[in-house]
Amino acid sequence: MIGRAILAGSTLLFSASAMADGVLTLKLANDFFSARSDDGHYTSGLEGSWTFKPHDNHWTRTVAGWIPGWSADDVDAASYRFGQQIYTPRNTRRDELITDDRPYAGYLYGGVSLYRHNLSPQWRINDAFSLDIGLVGPGSGAKAVQKNFHHLVDSDDPKGWHHQLNNEPTVTLAMQRSWWYRDSLGDLSMEYGPNIGLTLGNLYDYASAGLGIRLGRQLDNQYTTPSAAPYSSSNMMFSRDRSFNWYVFGNAQGRFVARNMLLDGNTFENSHSVDKRQWVGDLELGGAITWGSYNLSLTTLKRSREFERQDDADYFSVVTLSSWL
Repeated sequence: MIGRAILAGSTLLFSASAMADGVLTLKLANDFFSARSDDGHYTSGLEGSWTFKPHDNHWTRTVAGWIPGWSADDVDAASYRFGQQIYTPRNTRRDELITDDRPYAGYLYGGVSLYRHNLSPQWRINDAFSLDIGLVGPGSGAKAVQKNFHHLVDSDDPKGWHHQLNNEPTVTLAMQRSWWYRDSLGDLSMEYGPNIGLTLGNLYDYASAGLGIRLGRQLDNQYTTPSAAPYSSSNMMFSRDRSFNWYVFGNAQGRFVARNMLLDGNTFENSHSVDKRQWVGDLELGGAITWGSYNLSLTTLKRSREFERQDDADYFSVVTLSSWL
C-alpha cells in the first residue's frame, strides 16, 4: 500500500511536469539542521511539489469558481504535493509507552493548492486555498522510514513504534491570506504585513494570525516564503532571472488549536494522547537565494510548547530546493 501511494504521488507530480512549464520543489524538514537538534517531536518531513500556472480550461479554475470570493480567473498558480511527516517522543530508545510525551505518529498525504496574488503600487495580497487527503498511522510508512534511516546512519534504533497512532484517513482544508506592504530600505526592496489563516478537518482545527517581513532584491519575483508544518502549502513560483537575487525573512505567528490528532490521538479509536496546549506560537527566520532557474531557501523555526508536560520549546529547520523544468 505504501509503495502504491508513493508511486501514485510521484506519477501525479511528474505527469504534471509533462503538461506545462512549472517549478519542481523538494522540501526537507528536520531537527538535524537545527543548532539544538534532539531527534524528537517533529522528527522529519519530506515533501515534493509541482507548481504551475493552469491553462484557461484547467480543472483547478472550475474548483476556484466554487470557492466563496474566488472566480476561475483568479487562479495565478496551482500546485500538487505529496509528502510524509514523522513525529516521535524525545526518547526513542525506550520500548514502553511514554505517557507524558507525544505519541509516535506518521502522516502520509497528497494535496492541491490554488493561489492568487493582487499587486498594487503599495500592497501585495496573497491568498491560498488548499485541500490535503492523507493517512495517519502504520499505513503512512513512518516506522519503516525512520528505522531504516537510523540503521543506515548507525544511529539508535527507535523502539516505541508499536505505540503509534492507529490508521485513520484525514481530510484537511486550509485557507490563508497575507498582506504585504511594499516598501524599500535603501536600494533593497522590503515587504511587511499581517497574515491570517483557518484550517479545518479531522487532523487539525486551528485559526492563526501572524506578522511577517522580507528584505532583499526583486521581491516581486518571489511570491511567498516557505511554509512549515502544520501548514504545508506555499506558492513556490518564482520568476526566472539570469541575475543573482536574494532575500531574508522573519515571521511570528500564533495559533489557537482546537484539534491536533497528532497530540489528541485518534478520532474514533482509543490511542495514546497528551493534553495539548491550545495556544501555540512560532518564530521563523530564514533566507533564500535565486539564480536563473533555481531557488534555495533555509528556514529555522522555534515553536513554543505544544502540550502540557512538554519540557521546552522545539527547534527545527526547513530546506527547500526549487527548479523550473
